[in-house]
Amino acid sequence: MTELVVNEIFHSIQGESSHTGRPCVFVRLTYCNLRCTWCDTAYAFEEGTPMSLDAILSRVASFRCPLVEITGGEPLLQEGVHPLCTALCDAGYEVLVETSGSIDIAALDSRVKRIVDFKCPGSGMVKKNLWANVGALTPLDEVKFVIRDREDFEWVVAKIREHGIDARCTVLMSVVFGELEPVDLARWILDAGVNARFQLQAHKYIWEPAARGV
Repeated sequence: MTELVVNEIFHSIQGESSHTGRPCVFVRLTYCNLRCTWCDTAYAFEEGTPMSLDAILSRVASFRCPLVEITGGEPLLQEGVHPLCTALCDAGYEVLVETSGSIDIAALDSRVKRIVDFKCPGSGMVKKNLWANVGALTPLDEVKFVIRDREDFEWVVAKIREHGIDARCTVLMSVVFGELEPVDLARWILDAGVNARFQLQAHKYIWEPAARGV
């Protein structure tokens, strides 16, 4: 029987990616192999409850929402994420998986839309990036960079050009909440002429920034 350790399952407004603003069911899995300096979900490092695949699917179905995101923590640390993705896709859901980019994404069901959150130097985890993941990206996928300062931004622009990421999929840029002013990042993007989509974490403006389950 497939079982996963689940931190929380909740229904909210999608706050990031090109799907921002859409109602979405979030399945947050437990455990993470990274320790980013700005992490806002450290509670998912260890907190969680074992749930069967059927129990997860039943809970997701109770919200009657067609969009589901599997996140963490780092969801790809649990092997059960693969049968979960396949079961959700088979049931007709539109499935997003947000992953740090430190683990191979190629094994995910081809119907899944992958959001790869490569880590900038300001995260302290830049050495964990698995750049081979770029070769697995398709136009369905998105790459996200969370930017802390100008050094991070310059690094991101260089990596986009080095790996041709913007030719493979949508590139997202967002600020570390409370550390970089959105207006600064917006101006840098415009001045650099980079092919990227600026985004804010909308849920942190709708609800209190540290609130769980939103």
